[in-house]
Amino acid sequence: MMGSSLTDRLTGELRRRVLSGELAPGTVVVEPRLAEEFRVSKTPVRESLRQLTSEGLLQVLPKKGYLVRGVSLTDVYETLDMRMLLEPFAAAAATRLATGQLVSGLREQLDEQEHLAATDPIGSMHCAQRFHQLLAESSGNSRVAAALEKCFADTARAHYVLPGMQRYMSTSQEVAEHRQILAALAAGNGEQAQQAMVDHLKSIRSAMLGQFQDADGLWG
Repeated sequence: MMGSSLTDRLTGELRRRVLSGELAPGTVVVEPRLAEEFRVSKTPVRESLRQLTSEGLLQVLPKKGYLVRGVSLTDVYETLDMRMLLEPFAAAAATRLATGQLVSGLREQLDEQEHLAATDPIGSMHCAQRFHQLLAESSGNSRVAAALEKCFADTARAHYVLPGMQRYMSTSQEVAEHRQILAALAAGNGEQAQQAMVDHLKSIRSAMLGQFQDADGLWG
């Protein structure tokens, strides 16, 4: 496998390690070690690291390598704001286009999420991520779905590296709010689905950041 396909493969693997916390915030990565691990030249490694830097996952350390960035409050704020702008719309749009297959697929994800919640909060989180992604993909707007896919990946990373988020995934609230979204979608009520998504995103925000002093704008 040569050229850009090799670079894409390396980028995907390194991105997975960062997003999953396998490469923890504060870790320094260097080209020679990665080239040795993957048994490739430094060129595709360098291209991959540059790509991940442009995505905000790495930071250049002059003459030292690359630093895995932490999840800052700004990162979380921006991700959640983007989700609040796009996901309620996506939920309403998906409701208008919903099929029996979509309802069944969403219900399957929620059943699995509930099953894993008490024993495997990370597995439960991935079920929740798939639930949200399936809704976004069913909105009929590929650009919205693509933008939200990046937001979901950033949110998933926060679950790995922010204290307390795994405890949140072990509560019944997350699944209950998902079921409210699904009930509205199954009933064909786009307005209710949209509002249920707004309420759910507010809960996620509260769990991740605590209560803000300013409760206006998107989050009022």
